[in-house]
Amino acid sequence: MNFISRSWKGILLCLVIAIPAWFAGQALPVIGGPVIAILAGMVITLLLKNKEPLQNGITFVSKKILQYAVILLGFGLNLSVVLETGRQSLPIIIATISTSLILAFVLHKVLKIPGNISTLVGVGSSICGGSAIAVTAPVIEASDEEVAQAISVIFLFNVLAAVLFPAFGTMLGFSTTDGGAFGVFAGTAINDTSSVTAAAATWDSMYHLGTATLDKAVTVKLTRTLAIIPITLVLAFWRTRKEEEAEGGKVSFKQVFPFFILFFILASVITTVMTSFFGVPIEFFTPLKELSKFFIVLAMAAIGLNTNIIKLVKTGAKPIFLGLCCWIGITLVSLMMQHFLGIW
Repeated sequence: MNFISRSWKGILLCLVIAIPAWFAGQALPVIGGPVIAILAGMVITLLLKNKEPLQNGITFVSKKILQYAVILLGFGLNLSVVLETGRQSLPIIIATISTSLILAFVLHKVLKIPGNISTLVGVGSSICGGSAIAVTAPVIEASDEEVAQAISVIFLFNVLAAVLFPAFGTMLGFSTTDGGAFGVFAGTAINDTSSVTAAAATWDSMYHLGTATLDKAVTVKLTRTLAIIPITLVLAFWRTRKEEEAEGGKVSFKQVFPFFILFFILASVITTVMTSFFGVPIEFFTPLKELSKFFIVLAMAAIGLNTNIIKLVKTGAKPIFLGLCCWIGITLVSLMMQHFLGIW
């Protein structure tokens, strides 16, 4: 009861922002509900004279609900299907993820970009956009403003990719009779699921391929999502070492271990077992997947409420440049790997 009395106002405000943002995101999938929610939150927080009564609820949503969203994401992964159909793209996925993370680390050092921002943009660019940022943020203890900055950068290049990649693919001579090659390209070079879907569906529509490109792109994209698991565990280990050096003593790995990742894996295993061995249709888990997406929108509303948009704009140039470099690097490496493997 004490938690409810201290938090209900902030949670209610987040819901008031998230519900219309969710529906707006359905109507504008390239932009997406999370971006709309975070922008709305940043504007609304400027109008609040006294945010103190709301802060407990806002903090709960931005931290805990975000972790619950990650756990529920696992119900969208049938591991056997993803691994079986995603093997062709695995070398490309490994190469593009490595490229993005290396670029993020190098530019962090060269341009003096804050470490958390560099990590979030690098991971978001290379794996799955906002979802990867949502998973990574609690592990590295990123602030809400850092999360908002990274989400904003990722959003910019999501929209550009969704709009430009179909024309870019035509210019490069991707097959227009088989959607496989462009599907692999979209699935490995575009980070957010909504933009992957938009680009692949546009290619299908342009060349009357039904859903061939879309099916391939989404499968490749889901395979990329699995990279969340090893990367978050490595980041947790790195954070342990960093805190040990800072505090001059032993820091338990258990203290920083992202236990919610275990529940994410468990959800994926449950989905895999139920669909592969008991014949449960994947559609059975659709409500949980949708709830996960709504929770991300809800958490982004809270993060927006905790973000100073003026400060974000003033400090945005370097993160945007970082995002641009990661985006170009991933695109070029994806194309080179596809050419090397004979896909394109």
